[in-house]
Amino acid sequence: QVQLVESGGDSVQAGGSLRLSCAGSGYTYRSGCLGWFRQAPGKEREGVASIYTGGGSTYYADSVKGRFTISQDNAKNTLYLQMNSLKPEDTAMYYCAAVGPPYYSAYDRCQGRAYDYDYWGQGTQVTVSS
Repeated sequence: QVQLVESGGDSVQAGGSLRLSCAGSGYTYRSGCLGWFRQAPGKEREGVASIYTGGGSTYYADSVKGRFTISQDNAKNTLYLQMNSLKPEDTAMYYCAAVGPPYYSAYDRCQGRAYDYDYWGQGTQVTVSS
C-alpha cells in the first residue's frame, strides 16, 4: 500500500520561499517517478515538477522553471519541492503523486500529466499574497 503525506504548505508574501515535503511509504521502487501537482479553485490540476527516481531526470512546468526545485531523499523516503520567488499565481493546493506499475514505462510517464500517476497524497495548501 503506497501512502503519500504532504506537509510544508503555508501562507507567505510574494517573493518568499517554502519547502514542501512528501513522506512516502510503500514506494521505494528504484525506477519509478514522483511528482508535484497543484490545483487552484476552478482550475484543472497542473503538473509542476517530477523526478525519475531511476536516474534523477526532472521535468518542470514552464511557469515554475528557475524558481522551483524538486529533489528526493531516498534514505528518508521523502520528496521535496523547494519553491522560491513565489507569486500570487502559485496559490493552490499542492499534491504529491507517484507513478505505479508497469515501472518499465515510468521514465516516459514522468511528465506533468496527471493521468500517468496512480498514487496521490491529500494535499497541502500554499497561499501567496501580494
